[in-house]
Amino acid sequence: MSTGRKNPAGRLIWFEIPADNVERARKFYKSLFGWKINKFLGGTDYWHIETGGADASPDGGLHARMRPEQTITQFVAVPSVTRFIAKVKKLGGKVSVPKAAVPQMCYFAICQDTEANVFALWERNEKAK
Repeated sequence: MSTGRKNPAGRLIWFEIPADNVERARKFYKSLFGWKINKFLGGTDYWHIETGGADASPDGGLHARMRPEQTITQFVAVPSVTRFIAKVKKLGGKVSVPKAAVPQMCYFAICQDTEANVFALWERNEKAK
């Protein structure tokens, strides 16, 4: 999940597709767009979506839907999840999932804008724990 620059604020860098039937969704997107969709290492039920290289859209993930209302989430790079959570709240948005770590990779938070659209903040940080 390379962003080119360290933490360019506002750049879409990842997406996640929830599915009721992961295998059915995998076949659909693979056939529709030719995406390579392979299981992440480590035995998790999370699939990596390769959209086509450096000039393509960002890569993403595919996983089982966790809530009936869960939709595709786009991840946006920010230099500080903490600072941007404060900005989301100040601008009238909401934080659905507070700041959390993906160890040795990043911090993230799931938010909603003023129209109830879901998005995630992503702060790359190899020291996250």
